[in-house]
Amino acid sequence: DSMLGRATPSPQLDAVAAYVAGEFQRFGLKPGGDSGTYFQHYPLEVLRFDPESSTIRITGRTPGIWRAGHDVLLVEGQPRAGAPAGPAVVITGSADAGGALDSAAITGKVVFLAYGPGLNAIAPRVLSLRPLAVMLVAAFPDSIWAKLPGHETSVSVRNPSAGDGAEGPAVFVVRTATAGSLFAQGGVSPDSLRAWGDRSLAARPLTDVTLQLDVRERVLQHASAPNAIGILEGGDAALKKEYVLFTAHMDHIGTPSAGEGCTRRGADSICNGADDDGSGTVAVIELAQAFASARERPKRSLVFMTVSGEERGLWGSGYFADHPTVALADVIADLNIDMVGRNSRDTVGVIGREHSNLGVLLDSVAAKHRELNITPVGDLWPQEGLFFRSDHYNFAKKGVPILFFTTGLHPDYHQVSDSPDKIDAEKEARFARLMFHLGLAVANRSQRPRWKPESYKQIVGGN
Repeated sequence: DSMLGRATPSPQLDAVAAYVAGEFQRFGLKPGGDSGTYFQHYPLEVLRFDPESSTIRITGRTPGIWRAGHDVLLVEGQPRAGAPAGPAVVITGSADAGGALDSAAITGKVVFLAYGPGLNAIAPRVLSLRPLAVMLVAAFPDSIWAKLPGHETSVSVRNPSAGDGAEGPAVFVVRTATAGSLFAQGGVSPDSLRAWGDRSLAARPLTDVTLQLDVRERVLQHASAPNAIGILEGGDAALKKEYVLFTAHMDHIGTPSAGEGCTRRGADSICNGADDDGSGTVAVIELAQAFASARERPKRSLVFMTVSGEERGLWGSGYFADHPTVALADVIADLNIDMVGRNSRDTVGVIGREHSNLGVLLDSVAAKHRELNITPVGDLWPQEGLFFRSDHYNFAKKGVPILFFTTGLHPDYHQVSDSPDKIDAEKEARFARLMFHLGLAVANRSQRPRWKPESYKQIVGGN
């Protein structure tokens, strides 16, 4: 509890980064951060919502104004400057029923999505097509609505290093009753968004309806957040110039006042995040110690990095990907670890194994070490869109082959009940040993991992 949930930014998160850096130094790793340190800091701004000058103006057959902070809440991202406007589009159907969304229907539009089952499978597709904004339509009762970020008194955090709009579109929540009159102009009932779960995905424009987003915030404080980075130099004179990257995120969602979604339960108001992602952070530290104390160095160099800001939008890994402290072209793989301390005792989910030959190598390594009783399996939660939701995604977009390891979601996810006493430490130790053998195999192979051409085209772009 003393770490108060490790929100980004916070003194407690800084303390965690200092601890990780101290361990890296104790193991004899080289500093991999800025100016000869183990830290890479990126700038942040702490903001307060300005309700007096913030509106969402609706034009069409029935013009109107929504009061930002009251009728509609900004829950993620930052609206682009200049009060931009865009036509309204409603997404209907289900990702499970097939169908595709194209950029012409989404890019630059204000896109309405139903909040509820299936959202995690649809939202990443929509966000990747760069809408102007996303409106989540939800039938929240007053008790839940009052706890959401984005109210008139809310404090939020922005990552200015991502640039205007580069963090992704602003995401708002609007209640079903508020959106009802707007939808009526386009002949769509809010209730029908959920009723069409058996139909293919489609983008339905609301005819002649445009929304202008004039949402403003005032900067209260300039701050920063850290990544902690240590490097173990490889033993081969030529191959040590290439790197295998191990990542996990050391931040979590803090307390309710952090505005990241932590909700009080009884007397407990601290979301400790023992599994998410204390488990991955511990694994990266243990791997760093194991490799540093091994009798023989791997041929390639290894980078061990615990990042911050994952819960706010993959900020720390995104900053490193844009401002790498080693040449990103020389990073041959990212092995990302996020939530590996719970659920099945003898399996680990591996996201992204189908996109490169790293998946085949992993199966080979696991087969050689059956004594660990850890079987890599595929994505057991495709409806959750996990490929887009952890730090490996920022490296995949830059062309780095990835594997993302997780034992999956559970009822304690993002709750005050994600506590250390529920971690299966014995299983995590076996998993960490498997990761050691995999990392060694990747680092010692003569050839770099290879993307599958179709996956590269889909995720990175080009050929």
